[in-house]
Amino acid sequence: MRILVFGTTGQLARELLRRAPEGVSLTALGRDQADLGKPDACAEAVARAEADLIINAAAHTAVDLAESEPALADTVNGEAPGAMARAAAKRGLPFLHVSTDYVFDGSGTRPWREDDPVAPLGAYGRSKLLGERLIAEAGGSAVILRTAWVFSAHGKNFVKTMLRLGAERDTLSVVDDQQGGPTAAADIADALFTIARAYGEGRGGPGIFHFAGAPTVTWADFAESIFASSHLPRKPVVNRIPASAYPTPAQRPANSALDCSRILETYGIKQPDWQKSLSDVLRELEAGA
Repeated sequence: MRILVFGTTGQLARELLRRAPEGVSLTALGRDQADLGKPDACAEAVARAEADLIINAAAHTAVDLAESEPALADTVNGEAPGAMARAAAKRGLPFLHVSTDYVFDGSGTRPWREDDPVAPLGAYGRSKLLGERLIAEAGGSAVILRTAWVFSAHGKNFVKTMLRLGAERDTLSVVDDQQGGPTAAADIADALFTIARAYGEGRGGPGIFHFAGAPTVTWADFAESIFASSHLPRKPVVNRIPASAYPTPAQRPANSALDCSRILETYGIKQPDWQKSLSDVLRELEAGA
């Protein structure tokens, strides 16, 4: 199977590139080859690609920055994926796209289902929801994979931030009234390859699917697990605080838990144990230190 991937340096793109299974040939396009700030160029890349399936692993992921540049976020997260999806639909190619829990308002306590009402709190969530809607309107066979709290040994993410701050401080204040399922980029990559394989075997089907790690925890819980599993010579104490004590330009959902039963029923993909994936990431970081 030949897969065209948008993205080369992000957390997910890097895992896709190094975890491609046997029989899968990847062509990855960076910003110099397909700038998501130029949707027409992205559509042209799909139109001319020698590919059997398209994966969009690129996005504007700077949640706070999106508040000050919403138009750019809409272009990168909304219009560009929509253009890719339309081009893929014209060629009859499956299109796999990654979205986010930020399309929800974070209310309630139960995990969000795919058909729950969407109501993003900020510019980032609105831009990702725009992408979902434009992809759906494209009319092709598209899979939208919503995920949350992505981490890896690459780029900027919560795990790496906690390790850096934990090495510098004895006490860290971490939000304890937001919950979600930490999700390793490697596990997302594997899920996308499973879906791609299903398409290659004629078993793939379109739709929105939720995929996140289990169990659900708070950021403070996650931080404590990171420190407990790390080799930091001194484990910092986690001071649990409300989100109101840590204001940010973009409001975060209080409840980012995702119900992942649909992807299990449709594709046989189970929720990954983020604690195991965290151990893998920590080993990689320590090996590269």
